[in-house]
Amino acid sequence: MRVSDFRSDTVTKPTDAMRRAMAEAEVGDDVLEDDPTVQKLEARIAELFEREGSLFCPTGTMANQIAIGLWTDPGDEVLMEEKAHSFNFEVGGAARLWGVQPRLFQAVRGIPDPKMLQSMVRGSDVHMCRTALCIVENTHNFHGGRVVPIERIQEIRGALPEPVGMHIDGARLWNAHVASGTPLAAYADVADSLMVALSKGMGCPAGSMIIADSDAIVEARRLRKLLGGGMRQVGVLAATGLVALDGGFDHIADDHRRAQALAEAFGVDPANVDTNIVIATVENAKAVEDALRERGIWVFAIAEDQIRLVTHRDVNDEDVDRACAAASDVL
Repeated sequence: MRVSDFRSDTVTKPTDAMRRAMAEAEVGDDVLEDDPTVQKLEARIAELFEREGSLFCPTGTMANQIAIGLWTDPGDEVLMEEKAHSFNFEVGGAARLWGVQPRLFQAVRGIPDPKMLQSMVRGSDVHMCRTALCIVENTHNFHGGRVVPIERIQEIRGALPEPVGMHIDGARLWNAHVASGTPLAAYADVADSLMVALSKGMGCPAGSMIIADSDAIVEARRLRKLLGGGMRQVGVLAATGLVALDGGFDHIADDHRRAQALAEAFGVDPANVDTNIVIATVENAKAVEDALRERGIWVFAIAEDQIRLVTHRDVNDEDVDRACAAASDVL
């Protein structure tokens, strides 16, 4: 029997309450904007972030790509961190879908340097593409769930000239919110758009939200349809988001506490673990992954010498204890 799945925080088992909500959800046709459960979720998210609107999307990848489509024209440039999800794990969508050129920057542990970003913005030279958008990932997945402080995001916004938009890839923004105590509205106040995933820290089976002002949401709905994300009785999924929000964020703090225990067991300095992601350096990541899986612990080899472990609402203290014990056998 598998103990826990630390391989990914996107594969979750909905709670009984979520399953009941899915079965009992009042539904309509969301393409025609008359699914009441989706409307309730979108209003709830917009209210949490104190923005005019939000839009339910099937995935975070789609929501990020919609944001790129919102704020760019073909031939524009988007600033992205070199390990960012939008560059590495969205199938080249910026270039393929929107004709946009990604321009990569480096960030120490995922924290961008505002002055460096300011220096990367293209001017008015007719030979150059126009810098139209900067994407900030928070928390940053492949920098180990690093929280980008709100003060740094505000500095980045201030360093970028007015024509350059900002999108926050906040798939794990719930974790940043809990770890830092930053109000959700503070993130929304500094960005043109945000994405938050319901299938990460909130534990829903699917779904992400793009958040912006009302005019942008109208256009985002059109782009969602273009990308095949217009769904009909999708209230069966939106209902799980409402259940998750009703449950609050206490479980996320527990995820962070459990990640600290995993860090110690896997030889990672807990001071370098901000939230629920632990990236451990090992001699042979694939061999460690296989050995742990034999013991019922699923981790993910992300490089030849690194494994990633993620805590989420389906991982309890007993699971973590067993994972720590397995680490002492394998490492």
